[in-house]
Amino acid sequence: MDAPDEGWRERQVVVGEHRVLVRQSDERPGRLPVVHVHGFAISGASLMPTARRLAPYGTQVVPDLPGYGGSERWDRTLGIPALGDALLRILDALELERVVLLGNSMGCPVSLEVAYQAPDRVDRTILVSPAGGVQNQPFGRALRQLAQDVLRESPRMVPVAVPDYVRFGPLNALHLFSELTRFPSLERLLRTPVPTLAVLGSRDPLMPRPQRVREIAHLVPPHVTVVLIEGAAHAVNFSHPGELAHVVRSWLDGREIVDDPDEPGRSRVLQIGRG
Repeated sequence: MDAPDEGWRERQVVVGEHRVLVRQSDERPGRLPVVHVHGFAISGASLMPTARRLAPYGTQVVPDLPGYGGSERWDRTLGIPALGDALLRILDALELERVVLLGNSMGCPVSLEVAYQAPDRVDRTILVSPAGGVQNQPFGRALRQLAQDVLRESPRMVPVAVPDYVRFGPLNALHLFSELTRFPSLERLLRTPVPTLAVLGSRDPLMPRPQRVREIAHLVPPHVTVVLIEGAAHAVNFSHPGELAHVVRSWLDGREIVDDPDEPGRSRVLQIGRG
């Protein structure tokens, strides 16, 4: 295991008699912790570029969910509801009463599940490239979308993603990816009980077409904000950490979301509303 970054520490917590790896930045009193929730078949290491950018802003917590990265496997591959329950138990083990959840890909429906199960524990959710549901059906279409995205991601992600995918295993990956495509992500988003920021990449093949994104943006409740980062594919947290961190900080502070000209990618709000 690599040494943690300066200003960060790694620890093991026990959830259901299994060890879970958690990375945590220095504590920043006065702000709620931001818990980063990784995507399908990959570990929290993929979220560290954005987490590092946000560390001066507040305490950042980056766990590997059970069965991923440096965390122990359970006796089965956990589906979305079970991963949501496991994340709640991780928050309990870390003694975090209330947090902001920042998910990527599969981490988005997991975050929505936690907000649905325990809205008193979640102050806000940030959904980056939310995966699952009708835009990834049927399963064959989802596999084609995933293959297309691989060609659009930064080559720098290869040494991060490949070991995680190999460790997770192809059978587990197929099983979970199939469940992910069936998960009602849009329905959960339209009924989310907490203020939510959805961040999409313009080059993400797993997202709906632009016209459908605009239609969805007009359907969401007023406490949901939708932002598009032009030039980003699916792994926005890894490929565009500076622009994403800028958007997240602006939203959490209640400031107008505008593009950061010093960072790759260009952000624009598709629909804005705050409860």
